[in-house]
Amino acid sequence: MNFQLNEQKEELQKRLSRFEKQCREKGLRVTRQRREIFCTVAQSSEHPSAEKVFQAVRQKMPNVSLDTVYRTLSSLEEMDLLMRVGLSSKARFDGDLRPHCHFVCTRCGEVYDIFPQAGEPPFSLPYGAAEKGEVKQINLQLRGICKKCCSR
Repeated sequence: MNFQLNEQKEELQKRLSRFEKQCREKGLRVTRQRREIFCTVAQSSEHPSAEKVFQAVRQKMPNVSLDTVYRTLSSLEEMDLLMRVGLSSKARFDGDLRPHCHFVCTRCGEVYDIFPQAGEPPFSLPYGAAEKGEVKQINLQLRGICKKCCSR
């Protein structure tokens, strides 16, 4: 259990370092609000919506606005620090950029991470994809009905 906690802390520190580096390269200040919004998503395994990020950040920073959260999430996505996942009607955000795919429940909208197991080949680009341009990220989403919804 301790090993897993240390691994999570190391992963978060990597994400924070990348966040700070990207902000500097783009000429953006690492403000307390921007950092808190990023950390809220980066620490979550629940793929929070903008509204959930807003609620969490507001507990620590009561003056933050929902508009600030939306704009910050959008800019972090443009900087390739977060990715948007889930159904288009309710965007969710993922701060874990390690190779994995998502299972999205089309009934309840829940998003689940699926990481490749040891020994599984990594995700590969379809033939000809590189000819279309520079691929920065692979975002594979599986859509279906989750076990919770199936059992209802």
